[in-house]
Amino acid sequence: MKKIQVYEPALCCSTGVCGVDVDQNLVSFSADADWAKQNGARIERFNLARQPLAFAENPTVKAFLERSGQEALPLVLVNGAVALAGRYPNRMELARWAGISQPAAESKAAQGCCAGSHCR
Repeated sequence: MKKIQVYEPALCCSTGVCGVDVDQNLVSFSADADWAKQNGARIERFNLARQPLAFAENPTVKAFLERSGQEALPLVLVNGAVALAGRYPNRMELARWAGISQPAAESKAAQGCCAGSHCR
């Protein structure tokens, strides 16, 4: 099983439901990450405010931050290689990286109704 590591900006909480402003992207990612974990995915999340050493001790993450700055977070590594930066992965991406099969109906729902130039 592949290891997925998500290096997140400094957050007060990992769910996106803290404070006055709810971050819907973070709420969705938290739900998708929980789903993936329940289906066997190995996902680790690192918060810059709470775990700064995890960022400093990983050469890939450290180099990314030196080049792009913390504004470019989140950064997603799959087996140590950069897979995504600047946004949270969706359920389909997590499933693909973790090797989780999704039922066809769930895959279409995660994609939305439209793909390319036509609607399904």
